[in-house]
Amino acid sequence: MTRALPEPSFRRFAAGIGTLSLRPFDLSLDVTTLHGWVTRPYAQYWGMLTASLADVRAEYERIQQTGHHQALLGEHDGRPAFLMERYDPAYDAVGGAYTPAPGDIGMHVLVAPPEPGERVPGFTGAVFEMILDYLFSDPLVDRVVVEPDIRNTRIQALNERMGFRKHSIVDLPGKQAWLSFCTRDQYSDAVYATVPMTEAG
Repeated sequence: MTRALPEPSFRRFAAGIGTLSLRPFDLSLDVTTLHGWVTRPYAQYWGMLTASLADVRAEYERIQQTGHHQALLGEHDGRPAFLMERYDPAYDAVGGAYTPAPGDIGMHVLVAPPEPGERVPGFTGAVFEMILDYLFSDPLVDRVVVEPDIRNTRIQALNERMGFRKHSIVDLPGKQAWLSFCTRDQYSDAVYATVPMTEAG
């Protein structure tokens, strides 16, 4: 008998993109898919290029058991399309690089590689907006914390577009990272500010 997928815990429709949703990561259903993503060269900054399937399963079992770190699988029109993790910085290595404040939440995002001929313009930006909408839908969250590798300039540019501000370069396990923050107001100003008609075309 086919096992039913967990119900999405958050869903948004993005014009020109489709329906994006988040549901709890399911070890028995999602590990093989995730292993196929994290072992491709594009995912080098995820740090699992040489990981076996068992390695990925062990890491996400560990995450599930922490109580302060959660993985969710993102879907695009019902198909696996990205992974997001939310975590409490006070229990993470980044918490040793700054003083976490009440209302801080950490975020990691990995978007799946597009299938040949199926690249959707604006998809990654839409995923980021949906994830930040999800995080800020929690009234206890005041600020999102990210720590991308300093070499990952593409994700830094996307973070800045979403309202993140760079704070400092910090040493974390396996990388030097740009510690960056985005408050609720910074996100709102960056994404939902009115665009002048001359720029909108």
